[in-house]
Amino acid sequence: MMDEIQKNLLEKIADLHGVPAGAYNIRSNSQSIGRVSTENIEITPKVNKEGIDICIKAGTKNESVHIPVIMDKSGLKELVYNDFYIGEGADVTIVAGCGIHCSGDDGSEHDGIHTFYVGKNARVKYIEKHYGEGDGLGERIMNPTTIVEIDDGGYMEMETTQIRGIDSTKRETKATLKKNAVFVVKEKLLTHGKQFAETGFEVELDGENSSTNVVSRSVARDVSKQIFLAKIHGNNKCHGHSECDAIIMDGANISAIPEIKANHVEANLIHEAAIGKIAGEQLIKLMTLGLTEKEAETQIINGFLK
Repeated sequence: MMDEIQKNLLEKIADLHGVPAGAYNIRSNSQSIGRVSTENIEITPKVNKEGIDICIKAGTKNESVHIPVIMDKSGLKELVYNDFYIGEGADVTIVAGCGIHCSGDDGSEHDGIHTFYVGKNARVKYIEKHYGEGDGLGERIMNPTTIVEIDDGGYMEMETTQIRGIDSTKRETKATLKKNAVFVVKEKLLTHGKQFAETGFEVELDGENSSTNVVSRSVARDVSKQIFLAKIHGNNKCHGHSECDAIIMDGANISAIPEIKANHVEANLIHEAAIGKIAGEQLIKLMTLGLTEKEAETQIINGFLK
């Protein structure tokens, strides 16, 4: 049974209003409170450390896995290891994410290490949302690490969203791609107050005709700070693209640090970065339609992060 705070967190990070259909593992305050496997997707707890193994049979189609984490007690700190084994030719959606409600003076921290082994010609859509709330003085901290290995012809799309309430986060993502493999990243990030967020992506394009597209859209408000690092190494005939597009407001600080390295004559690598304030003409246009300046800013930010 979950209380109203826990139910609200679950809705925010996984769009769930109750127990999901299909396979799932719900973790609350460092304990599993619900776990279900299906015929094609088996979830088992690790024996020697915190975390789970998710094994998806070859050929599995149109199925999903939900593995949300919620915390509503102050002073908790955990490190969880989750390993995903996606069989050859499978096509699945994995929904993760973490929500923290902190109402005390002690902070709470969730660190997760997710490792994906994507089989030949398999397709994975991975959705991860981070959200924080509560009127306590304790910090809400999340440090996600994602390790991805994609076999020949495999495809993985990773959507990450952090738009409210996380005081400090450091994201690290490392991917290795074989022949004809594809890795797509879509990051959305908003920081405010004194929050800090660092996101780092490192992709090794080892296989012939492998490709990656890493795109980050972010907004930094108040005196928050963001650092975006993108490293793409072309080790074969391949295509790599990274892009950082950011809006800076108030007294915030944003850094975009690219690294593209071609180790093969047919490696085609591109990096783009743009950081700037909201254009005055955009505000004026919306304000002529009856919006206040604050409402106009909100509309522009929502559209930018959509």
